[in-house]
Amino acid sequence: MLYREFGKTGKKVSILGFGCMRFQVVDGQNDKIDEKKAIKQVRYAIDNGVNYIDTAYPYHDGMSEVVTGKALNDGYRDKVYLATKLPSWSIDSREDMDKILNEQLEKLGTDYIDFYLVHALTKKRWENVVKHDVFDFLDKAVKDGIIKYVGFSFHDEYPLFKEIINSYNWDFCQIQYNYMDQNYQAGKEGLKLAKDKNLGIVIMEPLRGGSLVKNVPKDIQDIWDKADIKRTPAEWGLRYLWDHPEISVVLSGMNNMNHIKENIDSAEMAYRNSLTDDEKDIIKEVKNIYEDKMVVGCTDCKYCIPCPEGVDIPECFTQLNNASMYNDIKGAKFHYNILTVKHDKEASRCVECGECEKKCPQNIEIRKMLKKAVNTFER
Repeated sequence: MLYREFGKTGKKVSILGFGCMRFQVVDGQNDKIDEKKAIKQVRYAIDNGVNYIDTAYPYHDGMSEVVTGKALNDGYRDKVYLATKLPSWSIDSREDMDKILNEQLEKLGTDYIDFYLVHALTKKRWENVVKHDVFDFLDKAVKDGIIKYVGFSFHDEYPLFKEIINSYNWDFCQIQYNYMDQNYQAGKEGLKLAKDKNLGIVIMEPLRGGSLVKNVPKDIQDIWDKADIKRTPAEWGLRYLWDHPEISVVLSGMNNMNHIKENIDSAEMAYRNSLTDDEKDIIKEVKNIYEDKMVVGCTDCKYCIPCPEGVDIPECFTQLNNASMYNDIKGAKFHYNILTVKHDKEASRCVECGECEKKCPQNIEIRKMLKKAVNTFER
């Protein structure tokens, strides 16, 4: 296992982190984790060098922290850095933060958290936690020794990322990044800003929730196969990220022992700047082929919004493209429901007024494509 310095903290973290959000479950019930299997897998990873364990309050309907805590019994807690997160959407008062943190400590069976994140920040959630004195909460928890280092995870656009990162003396941050999502959410600019601030950088969704490794199209696999060094699509995705010197740790939601072993093996040779120019070209070629499978030529410029009916047109098109590019309608529908339906921004709200089409620099037939989104995701 290779280790990197975690930004200004000076701590050495394994470049592979164990994400505890996708444990195997019993009878398909998300809160019924197969504890024996999960504990065995987490401990195997730790025994083989993984020292960054990541969980969160909502994972597995609140049970991930409980099982993670059990996995860290028998001396394993002292071998790792433990990360968990404050649910930013559940905060209605300053007292809620203390209450939730105390609950997390109890569930995890520990008296301190190494790396504590304000979870899944968006503009609305950020405004909410600031309103309820999140900085005072973090300062006090650090002063009391309950939290060692503070960070945040992010799910919005770069301008908000810049605002958040400049608003507090953070130690680290967590962003979505992979070879397909270089300009998504915080993106390349966020990566550079975090590096300039000397923050530890944690990467989530390195394989886009599995989209880059499941149902790999033949034309994509043919590109991977022509490389001199043979790697699985998963290893290519991870190696792309580990090649970046500024990235500290890449999280993988591992729940299969073969995948855990494969990822650990990959991490043993993933030095900074170790990909050759030819290998980087292969990754670019794969990226280009995926992008050719887009069904909507949307550049996410956002000129089409706000929609009078509240439709999140760019997000509808993002998920429509994801379904086509990665041959994964089920995964795209899951994200469509979370990101549009739950926020009353789904495509079926369109009344075909046509205002969006007047503003679109790509001349997309937006009304037609929104109907396609409805047919794909809502029926």
